[in-house]
Amino acid sequence: MDSMDLQVLEAARRWAAEGYRFALVTVVRTWGSAPRPPGAWMLLRADGHVQGSVSGGCIEDDLIARMAAGEFDGETPRVLRYGVTRDEAFRFGLPCGGTLELLLEPAPALAALDAMAQRIAAGELVARTVDVATGGVSLAGGRAGLPLHWDGARLVTQHGPAWRLLLIGAGQISRYLTPIAQSLGFSVEVCDPRVEYGDEWDVAGAPLVPGMPDDVVLAMGADPHTAIVALTHDPKLDDMALLEALKSAAFYVGALGSKANSRKRRERLLEHFDLSAEEVGRLRGPVGLPIGSRTPPEIAVAVAAELVAARSALHGAVLAAAPGQPEAACRLG
Repeated sequence: MDSMDLQVLEAARRWAAEGYRFALVTVVRTWGSAPRPPGAWMLLRADGHVQGSVSGGCIEDDLIARMAAGEFDGETPRVLRYGVTRDEAFRFGLPCGGTLELLLEPAPALAALDAMAQRIAAGELVARTVDVATGGVSLAGGRAGLPLHWDGARLVTQHGPAWRLLLIGAGQISRYLTPIAQSLGFSVEVCDPRVEYGDEWDVAGAPLVPGMPDDVVLAMGADPHTAIVALTHDPKLDDMALLEALKSAAFYVGALGSKANSRKRRERLLEHFDLSAEEVGRLRGPVGLPIGSRTPPEIAVAVAAELVAARSALHGAVLAAAPGQPEAACRLG
């Protein structure tokens, strides 16, 4: 779940407790290039306050004005479109002639939002279904990779930690990378059997998983929504994790190290472990996009950027001429 959407959910609970009236706006469909993807949330309060976003700002301004004018009174959800014509797209700042379709819920079901927040806090994936005709909302268990469903009559969105990241090593890089990854929608866990590092790990929302790296990788059951990054710089630990990670279904496997050390690691994995050339070829190393990073926070940014590029490539949103070199493109939403 997008961290901005988590902020929306928290604001909804807070504003409801304070007695404010608000609407929930969801991006349900896009054409052309759009600032926010389908499923993105925005909360619109009666006095004009907002949390989250559905565009770069101009659409938010129009929604605020319409809310103040009383256009969104009532309880029945309604569908809104922006950027239908080229002139309107220009007016609302939508690039490449983009169009947005939104579902606005003037009176979102507060009990359902609260229940969803509790289930997400417990680490669950939650599928939220909205019936446009009645405004009724139901919740069910989610599934990793479940796409947004929108047919004009029913909206199904998924919320919660759909993406997982396992970090091997509780050092400085992990301390910087963890909150960045969490903001990108990853549920983060850390493994480090070294007492000197494990005992000092105290990053919120990222539990330290006990055990040796290879056992932890096996136990987590890595799927195509899992990333595994080895950051200890200790071959005895990193290689153990990589041995199992490269055999798994994880969409991203990376390891810290220089070009020379990365080359030696690949040679070592091929020579001493039961790994094929194809499996070893999946390894990203040196880990992270080549942005000239040197310090732990810079390396964390580089790794996070490569995670985003790899995740986007799963859905065809990024075309890469070479590993770690994504091309920017205006693509259909």
